[in-house]
Amino acid sequence: MGEIRIGTCSWTDKALVTSGWYPRGSRDAESRLRHYATRFPVAEVDSTYYGLPSLRNSKLWVDRTPDGFRFDVKAFSLFTGHPTHPEALPADLRPAFARGRAGADPGLLDEVWQRYGAALEPLRAAGRLGTLVFQFPARLVPGRPAEEFLRRCRERAAGWPVAVEFRHPGWWQGDRADATAALLTELDAAAVAVDMVQTLPSSVPPVVRVTHPRLALVRLHGRSSAWGTGTKEERFRHAYTTEELSEWVPRVREMAVRAHEVHVLFNNCCGDAAVRAAEAMRHLLDLS
Repeated sequence: MGEIRIGTCSWTDKALVTSGWYPRGSRDAESRLRHYATRFPVAEVDSTYYGLPSLRNSKLWVDRTPDGFRFDVKAFSLFTGHPTHPEALPADLRPAFARGRAGADPGLLDEVWQRYGAALEPLRAAGRLGTLVFQFPARLVPGRPAEEFLRRCRERAAGWPVAVEFRHPGWWQGDRADATAALLTELDAAAVAVDMVQTLPSSVPPVVRVTHPRLALVRLHGRSSAWGTGTKEERFRHAYTTEELSEWVPRVREMAVRAHEVHVLFNNCCGDAAVRAAEAMRHLLDLS
C-alpha cells in the first residue's frame, strides 16, 4: 500500500491567511509554512504558474519544512500554452518573448525552462519535490497536434517527475480515456484525477487512472456551478460535505494500491474551506 498524503493547493492564499486558521503568532511567511507543515505533509506551489520560481524561495522552503515533506509545483504558464504576460518573465527575456510570438526565437522556451529548473533544484536535491504539475488549458483538445505538444513538453522536462491535468473533458470521456491513460504512461507522467462540478459542458469527469508507479495525484476544485464564468472566489467557493468526500475514499485507496505515493490536494481555496476539507479527508482515510 502506497503512502497517502493530504494537503491543499496553497498555504499562502490570502483568503486562508485572513481566515483565522493560522495561529495568531504565525504572521510571517516562515511561521505560516512551518505551521502548515505540522498539519499536512504536502502542499502545492501555485505561484510558479504565474511567474518563474526563485532559487532563494526553494532554499527557504527546504529549510522551513521537515524531511519527507513534499511540494507539488505548478508548471509555468508559458510551458502549458496558457496566456503569459511579458512581465511574468525576467526583464532580460522580455524582448525575446515579444519576438518569439512570431517564431523568431525558438530557443526562448529552452532558456526559460533552464531557469525554472535551476530554481527548483534545491527542492529536488533535498527530496522535497513531489512532482511538477502541468495543467493544460481547455483549448488543448484531444488529437494528434495536442499529443505532439505534450511530447515536446515532456522532452523539455526530461528527468523531472511530471503530472498532467487536462481541462478539456474530452481527454477522459468514453473510450478516449484508455488512449489518454496509455499516452501518459508512454510519457512517463502521472495522471491527475479531478473533482469538480459535473453539470457544465466543461466538466472534466472524475476518472481515476494510475499511469505512473511512483505517484498518483488528485486535485479537488470544489463543485461550484460558477466554474469558468465567475470570479476566482465564486469558482472555488465550496465546502465539501462528508458525503462528497466519501466518494473519493475507495478511489484514493485503490490508487494507493498501485502507486508509491498518492497526493490529494484541495483547491477550493475560499477562506479555510480547503484546509477543513483536507482535515476531514484525512480523518475519513484514517490518517489522523
